[in-house]
Amino acid sequence: MGQGWFFIAVLFGLVIGTMTTRNSAPLASYIDLLLDAVCAVDKQGRFVFVSAACERIFGYSPDELIGQPMIEMVHPADRQRTLDAAREIMGGEPKLNFENRYLRKDGRVVHILWSARWSEVDQLRIAVARDITERKQAESRQAALYAISEAAHAAEDLLALFKRIHLIIGEWLPALNFSVALYDEHCAKLNFPYHVDDHEPQPEQPGTITGRLCAEVIHSGLPILLTPDQHERPEGFEALVIGENSPCWLGVPLNSQKGTIGALIVKSMPGAERYTEQDKELLQYVCAQVATAIERKQLHARLQQMAQYDQLTQLPNRELLRDRLKISIEAARVDRGRMALLYVDLDRFKEVNDTHGHAVGDMLLQTVANRLKGCVRETDTVARIGGDEFVVLLHSIHASGDADCVAMKIRQVLAQPLRLDGHSLNIQPSIGVAQYPEHGTEEKQLFRHADEAMYAAKRENHLRLV
Repeated sequence: MGQGWFFIAVLFGLVIGTMTTRNSAPLASYIDLLLDAVCAVDKQGRFVFVSAACERIFGYSPDELIGQPMIEMVHPADRQRTLDAAREIMGGEPKLNFENRYLRKDGRVVHILWSARWSEVDQLRIAVARDITERKQAESRQAALYAISEAAHAAEDLLALFKRIHLIIGEWLPALNFSVALYDEHCAKLNFPYHVDDHEPQPEQPGTITGRLCAEVIHSGLPILLTPDQHERPEGFEALVIGENSPCWLGVPLNSQKGTIGALIVKSMPGAERYTEQDKELLQYVCAQVATAIERKQLHARLQQMAQYDQLTQLPNRELLRDRLKISIEAARVDRGRMALLYVDLDRFKEVNDTHGHAVGDMLLQTVANRLKGCVRETDTVARIGGDEFVVLLHSIHASGDADCVAMKIRQVLAQPLRLDGHSLNIQPSIGVAQYPEHGTEEKQLFRHADEAMYAAKRENHLRLV
C-alpha cells in the first residue's frame, strides 16, 4: 500500500505543479480513475481540490466540496483529534494510516484511513483517503460477538448480562436508552427484564411507545428503524419521528432456533446522531448472539432452580437449606447473635394421600408451603426437605422466646380448615425447635436437636388424640 500511495502522491504533486499548464487535465483525469480519494486542503481547512472518488466515498460532488470546511464533514466525536492531527501535519509531521469517521451526505457514517503531508510551497495539506467502513464493521461485529459471548459466561444472571450487553452495544451505537423485552409464549405475556429510559419508566403499561414497538417487532419478526429523514414509516408509528430533532428508534427481534423470543430496542437522544441501515444490519447480526446468550442463561437458571428448589412447592430444597444454614451459623458466631431452626412435620399426612389421592396431597403441601412463608420474614428461609417435612430457618432472633412465638404462630395458621378440590381437611403439625447456641453450634447438632424435638412433639400429639 505504501508504494501505491507514494505513486498517488507523486501524481498529485504533478497535478498541483501543472494546474496552470496544458497537461493538468489529463493528469487530473488519471487521479479521477483511482478508487482512493485524493484531496487538497488549504491553511484555513477548506477543500481546494478533490478527486472523483470523493463523491463515491462521501456522497458529495466535487463542486459541493470545493470551498467547504473539511472539519464539518468529520464525525463530531472525532473532530478534536482530527484538528490536532491537522496541526501536526501543518507543523511538518506527515501522518500515515490515520483513522477517523466522516458523515456522508446521506447521514451514514464512513470510516476513513488516510495519509497526509503538508506542502510548504503550495500551503496545502495533501491527503489520500481510503474507505475502510466494511473492514471496521466486520471488526465491530467480531469484537461485539466475542464480548457478548464472554459476558454470557461471566455474568451471574440475566440482569448482569443485559447490563453488559448495553455497554457493549453502546460502544459503537448511541444507545443511552436501551430496552430488552422477552416474550413468554406460555402465558402470551411481554415483560421487560431490562429497561433504561427516563421518559418511559414502565414500558409494561398499555400504550407505551417502547411496548408497542417491541410487540410489533416480536409479532412480525422483522426489525424497525424510525428516523426523521425516512420517506416511509411503519403504519402506526409515523408520529414518533416528526421534526428534525426527533429521536431515532431501532428495534431488532431476538431470534433463536425456537423462534422470536423477544426484542431489543435502542433510542437515540433528540437531535443526536441518527441510526442508519448499517446500524440496523449490525444490530441484527449481534442480536443473534444475544438471543443465544439469553437462552443459555435461561437454561442455566432453570437447571439451578431444579438443583436448589423443590419442584412441587418451589421452596428451597435440602441442599440450598444447608448452604443458608452454614451462612446463618457463621453470621451468628461472628456477631455473637442467635438463630433458630424449626422442624415441621404434618401429622397423618399419609391418610390424606390414601383417602383423597396424591393430587389432593400435593395441593395440601403447596398450601402449607404458602402458609409457612406467611409466618416468617422475607429474610428467613422456609424449605421442604422431603415428603411432608419442612424446615423454617430464622436467620436472626433476639431472644429464645422469639422462636417459640413463631412455632405457635405456625400451629395456629396451619390449624385453620382447608378446602381442597371439594374436600374439607384439618391438619396438625408437630414442630421441633433448635436454637443457636443453646442446642448446638454446628449444623448437625442443630438438625439433630430439632429432629428429636419434633418427634417428641409428635408423640405428645398422638397421645393427646388417643
